[in-house]
Amino acid sequence: MKMTLMTCAALLLAGGAAAQEKTTLIMGTATQGGGFPVYGNAFAAVIAEADPTLSIETRNTMGSSENMPMMEKGQLDLGLVAGESFYQALQGIGRPPLKLRILTAIYGTAGMFAVRGDSPYHSIQDLVGKTVAFGAKGSGIPILGRYMLDGIELKQDGDFKSILLDHAGEGPEMVLDGRADAIWGAGIGYPGFFELAKGPSGVRFIAPTAEEITRMSAKYTLLKPMTIPAGSYPGQTAPIQSLGSWSFVLTRLDLPDDVAYRLAKALHGAEGAFCKKLKQACETTAANTVAAVPDIQLIHPGVMKYYREIGVVK
Repeated sequence: MKMTLMTCAALLLAGGAAAQEKTTLIMGTATQGGGFPVYGNAFAAVIAEADPTLSIETRNTMGSSENMPMMEKGQLDLGLVAGESFYQALQGIGRPPLKLRILTAIYGTAGMFAVRGDSPYHSIQDLVGKTVAFGAKGSGIPILGRYMLDGIELKQDGDFKSILLDHAGEGPEMVLDGRADAIWGAGIGYPGFFELAKGPSGVRFIAPTAEEITRMSAKYTLLKPMTIPAGSYPGQTAPIQSLGSWSFVLTRLDLPDDVAYRLAKALHGAEGAFCKKLKQACETTAANTVAAVPDIQLIHPGVMKYYREIGVVK
């Protein structure tokens, strides 16, 4: 009888501890058809596999511009934010200065246009005056385009017939049926580029020339040279040189240190598995995070504790 009682007590204690340690977090991504929902779902799966006590529930939002205020209000625990949106928020451009922390850098987003394979357009200058779907409202993708084009003295809303979408997935359809001449996107694994490639003539990419890259980066130091490796998209036989910035997973300011620590440990302990699950996630590493952040003080203290343990920072 004594053994039975002890066994029951042990089971109850174990069950109670397991229930207590289970932590569910809400992550904001973006509209369907963009890269953030794809990344967010893979992120949630990797975390669940690496640490069953952590559960990430993803939410489709309007993207970076909605994720940041929702985290600040405590409506989201985590959110994916594009580099340009993050930069503007840090500077207090159009809003109060940002009050969030960085969990991890996710990937570099090199911006470029895509047209149908049979399109007569081959350069950015060819697209001036043409109809371009620049991405979803609230997403960081159009902001990247605005910075890059301004670097060569072109206005997204003046020199192009610019369209901002309700859902990123609408863009490829508009190019395929002739309502738009091009879409703007960024990074490796951008879903809209894959959708456009499924058309009968395939896809062709239009990126800045070397001279345009020099001018863009001279005006905006947040834009960094980046390469889309050959074979990243169907029919892409050569690497593409462009500019872009790092996107981040941010956290609310009051996310407990122990939770941020557990997230970092689960995520970076499974970097190899994440890379196998999603090509663009190969860039989600602790080392890349330290290199990409504009100020290391912006990294969550719980994440910094883990980084010190693994020797990424001193």
